[in-house]
Amino acid sequence: MTSHTSSALTPRRSGPTKNVFRAFAPGGIGNLGPGIDILGCAVSGPGDLVEATAIDGSGVRIDEPGHPDLPSDPQHHASGVAALEVLRRAQATTVGVALRVEKQLPLAGGQGGSAASAIAGAVAVNALLGSPLDNYELLSAALVAEERVAGRHLDNLAPALLGGIILIRSLDPLVLVRLPVPPTLRVVLVHPKMQLRTADARAVLPADIDRATAMAQAAAVATMVAAFCSGDLSLLRGAVDDRIAEPARAQLLPGFLDAKAAAMEAGSLGCSIAGGGPSAFALADGEQSAEAVLSAMLEAYRAGGMAATGRVAQIDERGARIEHGELYDRPGTAS
Repeated sequence: MTSHTSSALTPRRSGPTKNVFRAFAPGGIGNLGPGIDILGCAVSGPGDLVEATAIDGSGVRIDEPGHPDLPSDPQHHASGVAALEVLRRAQATTVGVALRVEKQLPLAGGQGGSAASAIAGAVAVNALLGSPLDNYELLSAALVAEERVAGRHLDNLAPALLGGIILIRSLDPLVLVRLPVPPTLRVVLVHPKMQLRTADARAVLPADIDRATAMAQAAAVATMVAAFCSGDLSLLRGAVDDRIAEPARAQLLPGFLDAKAAAMEAGSLGCSIAGGGPSAFALADGEQSAEAVLSAMLEAYRAGGMAATGRVAQIDERGARIEHGELYDRPGTAS
């Protein structure tokens, strides 16, 4: 696995431990146009936060799930599943952990919310234990959670943990490639006021695709990778071209096609559905161009009778990070 890691996530087998850790994981864009399940990026701005506190007993308890529609059962909450898996992999099954989740990302919004919760939960609990797991093990733990709530893919998880733009070369074995981020690249993210569950978005995907579509999709992903690696953002024009998921999912997303047309007319380098939707994203070269694209997309949604919010962001190159912690004696003794 190729990655850039921060000191907060470096494995540590010994040293002082703490009784409260609060981890942040950024939202992001999975699929990133034609890169279905293999290309994703982390986006600056809102993310999900998970606070892990050592408690008496063993296992995981969720004191605050982050939203009234999310379960408090750790077996069915992304952060809870990831936390349990971290305890298992760290052989810390006698440790008790209480989680409090702060959801900044929209539910079923296509902005990597479940992945951010899973990563933040895994990172916070790992830090609570003294960071026994490395990034490979953290991703594997979070993948157990993502598979349970959204599907077996890493295009949101890997950027949420590592930051940047990530190409998923292989799941088994796990091979990731971190791509360069051109400094003027901007991401326009627009969220229409609706929800679309990942399971429903995946249900409409075609079971089979023809050779011409497969070749076009592969060429599009390769061109996007070339654009990021060379820094030549002009290569993105015409390359953000998803011929598999976007045509199938557009019918579920009122106003998307009009917003995409408006984005392209306003000068976007490319526009598509963020993750499984309903959010849409557009790529732009520079802040001024991005602001024009954002205004055009919001106006298109409004003209179609769909309320929407949006923002201009950059690629978050930091990924998950620890916000604070408090000293304590040993896991399981603080309450």
